[in-house]
Amino acid sequence: MGDETTHRKVALVTGANKGIGRGVAEHLAGLGMTVLIGARDRGRGEEAAAALSAAGHDAHAVTLDVTDRAGVREAAKLIEERFGHLDVLINNAGITGSGQVSPQDAHDQIPSSVDLDMVRAVFETNVFGVIAVTNAMVPLLRRSPAPRVVNVSSHAASLTLTSDPDGPLAALLPSAAYAPSKSAVTALTVQYANELRKDGVLVNAVAPGYVDTDSNNHTGHLTVAQGAATVVRLATLGADGPTAGFFGEQGPVPW
Repeated sequence: MGDETTHRKVALVTGANKGIGRGVAEHLAGLGMTVLIGARDRGRGEEAAAALSAAGHDAHAVTLDVTDRAGVREAAKLIEERFGHLDVLINNAGITGSGQVSPQDAHDQIPSSVDLDMVRAVFETNVFGVIAVTNAMVPLLRRSPAPRVVNVSSHAASLTLTSDPDGPLAALLPSAAYAPSKSAVTALTVQYANELRKDGVLVNAVAPGYVDTDSNNHTGHLTVAQGAATVVRLATLGADGPTAGFFGEQGPVPW
Protein backbone atom coordinates (compact mmCIF):
# COMPACT_ATOMS: atom_id res chain seq x y z
CA MET A 1 0.00 0.00 0.00
CA GLY A 2 1.28 3.40 -1.02
CA ASP A 3 1.77 6.70 0.73
CA GLU A 4 -1.60 8.42 1.02
CA THR A 5 -0.05 11.89 1.16
CA THR A 6 1.23 11.72 -2.41
CA HIS A 7 -1.21 9.13 -3.70
CA ARG A 8 -3.43 10.18 -6.61
CA LYS A 9 -6.79 8.46 -6.12
CA VAL A 10 -8.19 6.61 -9.12
CA ALA A 11 -11.85 5.62 -9.32
CA LEU A 12 -13.59 3.36 -11.84
CA VAL A 13 -17.35 3.75 -12.28
CA THR A 14 -19.12 1.21 -14.50
CA GLY A 15 -22.08 2.38 -16.53
CA ALA A 16 -20.86 5.94 -16.04
CA ASN A 17 -21.83 7.62 -19.30
CA LYS A 18 -25.27 8.57 -17.97
CA GLY A 19 -27.61 8.46 -14.98
CA ILE A 20 -26.42 7.73 -11.46
CA GLY A 21 -23.06 6.46 -12.72
CA ARG A 22 -22.32 9.75 -14.42
CA GLY A 23 -23.45 11.68 -11.37
CA VAL A 24 -21.09 9.64 -9.19
CA ALA A 25 -18.23 10.14 -11.65
CA GLU A 26 -18.77 13.92 -11.67
CA HIS A 27 -18.84 14.07 -7.86
CA LEU A 28 -15.69 11.95 -7.44
CA ALA A 29 -13.91 14.03 -10.07
CA GLY A 30 -14.93 17.13 -8.16
CA LEU A 31 -13.18 15.67 -5.11
CA GLY A 32 -9.95 15.57 -7.10
CA MET A 33 -9.92 11.92 -8.09
CA THR A 34 -8.86 10.61 -11.48
CA VAL A 35 -12.13 9.15 -12.74
CA LEU A 36 -12.40 6.32 -15.25
CA ILE A 37 -15.70 6.37 -17.11
CA GLY A 38 -16.67 2.77 -17.75
CA ALA A 39 -19.13 2.47 -20.65
CA ARG A 40 -20.17 -0.24 -23.09
CA ASP A 41 -20.33 2.29 -25.92
CA ARG A 42 -16.89 3.75 -26.57
CA GLY A 43 -18.28 6.94 -28.10
CA ARG A 44 -20.64 7.69 -25.21
CA GLY A 45 -17.90 7.01 -22.70
CA GLU A 46 -15.53 9.36 -24.50
CA GLU A 47 -18.21 12.06 -24.65
CA ALA A 48 -18.78 11.85 -20.89
CA ALA A 49 -15.04 11.89 -20.17
CA ALA A 50 -14.55 14.85 -22.49
CA ALA A 51 -17.29 16.79 -20.70
CA LEU A 52 -15.60 16.19 -17.34
CA SER A 53 -12.20 17.09 -18.76
CA ALA A 54 -13.62 20.30 -20.19
CA ALA A 55 -14.79 21.19 -16.67
CA GLY A 56 -11.20 20.88 -15.47
CA HIS A 57 -11.31 17.33 -14.14
CA ASP A 58 -9.04 14.35 -14.78
CA ALA A 59 -11.32 11.88 -16.56
CA HIS A 60 -10.71 9.05 -19.00
CA ALA A 61 -13.02 6.71 -20.88
CA VAL A 62 -12.64 2.96 -20.45
CA THR A 63 -14.60 0.74 -22.82
CA LEU A 64 -16.19 -1.79 -20.48
CA ASP A 65 -19.06 -4.18 -21.11
CA VAL A 66 -19.42 -6.03 -17.80
CA THR A 67 -20.78 -9.12 -19.60
CA ASP A 68 -17.68 -9.41 -21.82
CA ARG A 69 -15.14 -11.37 -19.78
CA ALA A 70 -12.24 -10.73 -22.13
CA GLY A 71 -13.13 -7.05 -22.31
CA VAL A 72 -13.20 -6.80 -18.52
CA ARG A 73 -9.73 -8.32 -18.31
CA GLU A 74 -8.48 -5.91 -20.99
CA ALA A 75 -9.87 -2.97 -19.03
CA ALA A 76 -8.05 -4.13 -15.91
CA LYS A 77 -4.83 -4.50 -17.88
CA LEU A 78 -5.23 -0.98 -19.31
CA ILE A 79 -5.82 0.50 -15.84
CA GLU A 80 -2.78 -1.33 -14.47
CA GLU A 81 -0.52 -0.14 -17.28
CA ARG A 82 -1.72 3.46 -17.19
CA PHE A 83 -2.39 4.07 -13.50
CA GLY A 84 -0.85 1.15 -11.61
CA HIS A 85 -3.61 0.90 -9.01
CA LEU A 86 -7.28 1.49 -8.27
CA ASP A 87 -8.68 3.13 -5.13
CA VAL A 88 -12.41 3.12 -5.75
CA LEU A 89 -14.59 0.68 -7.68
CA ILE A 90 -18.25 1.58 -8.22
CA ASN A 91 -20.18 -1.37 -9.65
CA ASN A 92 -23.03 0.71 -11.05
CA ALA A 93 -23.77 -0.86 -14.45
CA GLY A 94 -27.12 -2.61 -14.39
CA ILE A 95 -30.29 -3.29 -16.35
CA THR A 96 -33.92 -3.60 -15.31
CA GLY A 97 -34.65 -6.24 -17.93
CA SER A 98 -37.82 -4.42 -18.95
CA GLY A 99 -36.61 -1.81 -21.39
CA GLN A 100 -37.64 1.74 -20.57
CA VAL A 101 -39.95 0.53 -17.81
CA SER A 102 -39.44 0.91 -14.09
CA PRO A 103 -39.43 -2.16 -11.81
CA GLN A 104 -42.73 -0.83 -10.46
CA ASP A 105 -44.38 -1.37 -13.86
CA ALA A 106 -42.51 -4.46 -15.07
CA HIS A 107 -45.39 -6.86 -15.75
CA ASP A 108 -43.04 -9.08 -17.76
CA GLN A 109 -41.18 -9.97 -14.55
CA ILE A 110 -44.13 -11.64 -12.79
CA PRO A 111 -42.52 -14.87 -11.47
CA SER A 112 -45.12 -17.37 -12.73
CA SER A 113 -44.91 -16.15 -16.32
CA VAL A 114 -41.42 -14.71 -16.62
CA ASP A 115 -39.19 -15.40 -19.62
CA LEU A 116 -36.13 -17.26 -18.33
CA ASP A 117 -33.91 -15.77 -21.03
CA MET A 118 -34.75 -12.30 -19.69
CA VAL A 119 -33.92 -13.40 -16.14
CA ARG A 120 -30.59 -14.79 -17.33
CA ALA A 121 -29.78 -11.53 -19.14
CA VAL A 122 -30.52 -9.47 -16.03
CA PHE A 123 -28.36 -11.70 -13.83
CA GLU A 124 -25.59 -11.70 -16.44
CA THR A 125 -25.23 -7.93 -16.12
CA ASN A 126 -26.37 -7.22 -12.57
CA VAL A 127 -24.75 -10.16 -10.76
CA PHE A 128 -22.16 -11.95 -12.87
CA GLY A 129 -20.97 -8.59 -14.19
CA VAL A 130 -20.28 -7.44 -10.64
CA ILE A 131 -18.28 -10.59 -9.96
CA ALA A 132 -16.30 -10.32 -13.21
CA VAL A 133 -15.38 -6.66 -12.73
CA THR A 134 -14.62 -6.95 -9.02
CA ASN A 135 -12.39 -9.99 -9.50
CA ALA A 136 -10.49 -8.27 -12.30
CA MET A 137 -9.95 -5.15 -10.19
CA VAL A 138 -9.12 -6.69 -6.78
CA PRO A 139 -5.37 -6.94 -7.51
CA LEU A 140 -5.35 -3.22 -8.36
CA LEU A 141 -7.45 -2.33 -5.30
CA ARG A 142 -4.96 -4.13 -3.06
CA ARG A 143 -2.35 -1.59 -4.18
CA SER A 144 -4.39 1.27 -2.72
CA PRO A 145 -3.87 2.70 0.78
CA ALA A 146 -7.65 3.01 1.23
CA PRO A 147 -9.52 0.75 -1.22
CA ARG A 148 -13.31 1.08 -1.43
CA VAL A 149 -15.90 -0.92 -3.37
CA VAL A 150 -19.50 0.21 -3.69
CA ASN A 151 -22.11 -2.02 -5.32
CA VAL A 152 -25.20 -0.17 -6.51
CA SER A 153 -28.24 -2.12 -5.39
CA SER A 154 -31.84 -1.09 -4.76
CA HIS A 155 -34.43 -0.92 -2.00
CA ALA A 156 -36.15 -3.66 -4.02
CA ALA A 157 -33.26 -5.93 -2.96
CA SER A 158 -34.45 -5.85 0.65
CA LEU A 159 -36.20 -9.09 1.56
CA THR A 160 -37.49 -7.39 4.71
CA LEU A 161 -39.12 -4.52 2.82
CA THR A 162 -40.41 -6.50 -0.16
CA SER A 163 -41.94 -9.27 1.99
CA ASP A 164 -44.04 -6.83 4.01
CA PRO A 165 -47.52 -6.64 2.40
CA ASP A 166 -48.18 -3.38 4.23
CA GLY A 167 -44.69 -1.93 3.85
CA PRO A 168 -43.37 0.97 1.77
CA LEU A 169 -42.69 -1.25 -1.25
CA ALA A 170 -46.08 -2.98 -1.27
CA ALA A 171 -46.94 -1.34 -4.60
CA LEU A 172 -44.04 -3.05 -6.38
CA LEU A 173 -45.03 -5.80 -8.77
CA PRO A 174 -43.53 -9.22 -7.94
CA SER A 175 -40.23 -9.59 -9.80
CA ALA A 176 -38.32 -12.72 -10.78
CA ALA A 177 -35.48 -10.79 -12.41
CA TYR A 178 -34.55 -7.28 -11.28
CA ALA A 179 -35.32 -7.48 -7.55
CA PRO A 180 -33.73 -10.92 -7.01
CA SER A 181 -30.67 -9.83 -8.99
CA LYS A 182 -30.20 -6.90 -6.63
CA SER A 183 -30.75 -9.16 -3.60
CA ALA A 184 -27.92 -11.28 -4.98
CA VAL A 185 -25.76 -8.16 -5.25
CA THR A 186 -26.26 -7.36 -1.56
CA ALA A 187 -25.44 -10.97 -0.66
CA LEU A 188 -22.29 -10.82 -2.77
CA THR A 189 -21.34 -7.56 -1.10
CA VAL A 190 -21.22 -9.29 2.29
CA GLN A 191 -19.13 -12.15 0.96
CA TYR A 192 -16.59 -9.87 -0.72
CA ALA A 193 -16.43 -7.71 2.41
CA ASN A 194 -15.69 -10.77 4.53
CA GLU A 195 -12.94 -11.94 2.17
CA LEU A 196 -11.29 -8.54 1.72
CA ARG A 197 -11.66 -7.22 5.27
CA LYS A 198 -8.11 -8.32 6.14
CA ASP A 199 -6.81 -6.26 3.20
CA GLY A 200 -8.50 -3.08 4.40
CA VAL A 201 -10.97 -3.08 1.51
CA LEU A 202 -14.33 -1.68 2.60
CA VAL A 203 -17.15 -3.18 0.52
CA ASN A 204 -20.71 -1.89 0.82
CA ALA A 205 -23.99 -1.90 -1.11
CA VAL A 206 -26.12 1.17 -1.67
CA ALA A 207 -29.75 1.80 -2.53
CA PRO A 208 -29.65 5.24 -4.22
CA GLY A 209 -33.43 5.61 -4.07
CA TYR A 210 -35.94 6.26 -6.86
CA VAL A 211 -33.78 8.46 -9.05
CA ASP A 212 -34.90 10.20 -12.25
CA THR A 213 -33.03 8.16 -14.92
CA ASP A 214 -33.56 6.46 -18.28
CA SER A 215 -34.04 3.10 -16.53
CA ASN A 216 -37.38 4.20 -15.08
CA ASN A 217 -38.38 6.44 -18.00
CA HIS A 218 -37.59 9.48 -15.82
CA THR A 219 -40.35 8.82 -13.29
CA GLY A 220 -38.02 8.95 -10.27
CA HIS A 221 -38.47 11.73 -7.72
CA LEU A 222 -34.80 12.10 -6.70
CA THR A 223 -32.23 13.97 -8.77
CA VAL A 224 -29.15 12.18 -10.07
CA ALA A 225 -27.06 14.25 -7.67
CA GLN A 226 -29.17 13.10 -4.73
CA GLY A 227 -28.88 9.47 -5.76
CA ALA A 228 -25.15 9.79 -6.31
CA ALA A 229 -24.51 11.37 -2.90
CA THR A 230 -24.92 8.17 -0.89
CA VAL A 231 -22.73 6.25 -3.33
CA VAL A 232 -20.00 8.87 -3.02
CA ARG A 233 -20.19 8.84 0.77
CA LEU A 234 -19.50 5.10 0.81
CA ALA A 235 -16.76 5.49 -1.80
CA THR A 236 -14.92 7.96 0.42
CA LEU A 237 -15.25 6.28 3.83
CA GLY A 238 -12.48 6.70 6.35
CA ALA A 239 -10.51 3.74 7.68
CA ASP A 240 -13.04 3.34 10.51
CA GLY A 241 -15.97 3.17 8.10
CA PRO A 242 -18.37 0.25 7.81
CA THR A 243 -17.98 -2.76 5.56
CA ALA A 244 -20.48 -5.50 4.59
CA GLY A 245 -23.29 -2.95 4.94
CA PHE A 246 -26.34 -1.97 2.92
CA PHE A 247 -27.17 1.73 3.02
CA GLY A 248 -29.63 4.26 1.64
CA GLU A 249 -29.97 8.00 1.92
CA GLN A 250 -31.49 7.66 5.40
CA GLY A 251 -28.95 5.14 6.72
CA PRO A 252 -28.88 1.32 6.89
CA VAL A 253 -31.38 -0.55 4.71
CA PRO A 254 -32.77 -3.81 6.19
CA TRP A 255 -31.59 -6.98 4.49
